[in-house]
Amino acid sequence: MEQTSLSFVPDRRIYSLRELSDGIRSALDRNFANIWIAGEISGTKAVPSGHCYFSLKDSDAQIKCVCWKLTYWRLKFKPKDGVQVLVRGRVDIYEQRSEYQFVVEAIEPQGHGALQLAFEQLKQKLLADGLFDSARKRPLPLYPQRIGIVSSPSGAVIQDFIEILSRRFPGLHIRLFPARVQGPGSVEDVCRGLDYFGRSNWAEVVVVARGGGSIEDLWTFNEEAVARAIAASPVPVVSAIGHETDVTIADFVADLRAPTPSAAAEMIVCTRQELLNGIEAARSRATRSIHYRLSVLARRLQEQAIDRAQSLLHRGISRRLQRVDDADDHLRTAIREALIARERRRRELEERLRYFDLRPRLRRDRERLNTASFHAATLIRQHLNQRRQRFETAATKLNQLNPRLVLSRGYAIVLNETAGIVRHAADAPAGTSIKILLEKDALTAQVTEA
Repeated sequence: MEQTSLSFVPDRRIYSLRELSDGIRSALDRNFANIWIAGEISGTKAVPSGHCYFSLKDSDAQIKCVCWKLTYWRLKFKPKDGVQVLVRGRVDIYEQRSEYQFVVEAIEPQGHGALQLAFEQLKQKLLADGLFDSARKRPLPLYPQRIGIVSSPSGAVIQDFIEILSRRFPGLHIRLFPARVQGPGSVEDVCRGLDYFGRSNWAEVVVVARGGGSIEDLWTFNEEAVARAIAASPVPVVSAIGHETDVTIADFVADLRAPTPSAAAEMIVCTRQELLNGIEAARSRATRSIHYRLSVLARRLQEQAIDRAQSLLHRGISRRLQRVDDADDHLRTAIREALIARERRRRELEERLRYFDLRPRLRRDRERLNTASFHAATLIRQHLNQRRQRFETAATKLNQLNPRLVLSRGYAIVLNETAGIVRHAADAPAGTSIKILLEKDALTAQVTEA
């Protein structure tokens, strides 16, 4: 039997560039939205439109970042070159250049010291070990009767702590484990206190407390041994280290973080009036929650479409504003290059004009003309003097040959009718008229006889 081989060719789908870009953007939105990245800022550029562009880099890679105008105004920390930062945002694609970029929504500066580096390294290590997981956090007892505290017995912390507990809920049992909270031996003391309350099974909640100070003063609670002792404690632990702005590794590991030791005393116990107020508040909240939930559900149907449309519109406007920024940058560059070319052309024409300037030539020609005029005048005078001398000589000779000089001695010149000089009698026959020229005048006569 003859076998026939069949080959199946899959349908070929052709994407337009817009469809491809939208697909890539959707994939980026699903996987890289609202993420944090760390790096060093470089190439910061704030443009006239209000947007800010920069690059975020580390030793292995870099990514271009853009912060839109409204987000840039709300930033507490403005981007600066050379600063290590944590940046929150999403990865987007810019279709005009077929490249991806990070749209910045928040920026936090990172510390630069060795302690800060050690803090971050230990934080990452304990995070990987699961010590910060919210799933392992234990709730505190609602009405604890036995409270253990690990702190220094000589500080004001323990006095304030006991005073607040006694005022809020008299009759509580408090047991202090004295421990150094700073300097050599403090780590061991704190670990022994946590171990004591964990093995004794006496305390219902343990508070690790210390007053405020610098990062060096609070470093005891940034040690790995203390963090693991807190995590290993079978009793819920409250971290009350420093002031509200102070953050330690112990805060991340503890079951509850209190801003201050005094706040810890208020957080672990409540007053009778607070219980009553809580019951009344819960009843009011339940009523309000029902009404609010109904109104929210009614609004959600309408707002979902509006929010989606606003998000798409905002992204579209942002991309077009980025194109405007690119066009503005290209236009400024073109204008600057054109001005440089025009200035170079102007200098070249100025050099050529200076080379072909007629004023130096006219000055030289004027000097040559003056010199030639002087020589011409000199030659003319010499020529006139020579002509005058020749004229005078010729006049002298002419005067010597002037016939009137001869006539002045008594001689006369006789002219016939044809104005010819009568030299012989035959030149003036009888009966013709003759003219006799004297020295100063003349006579007319009639020839009667030859």
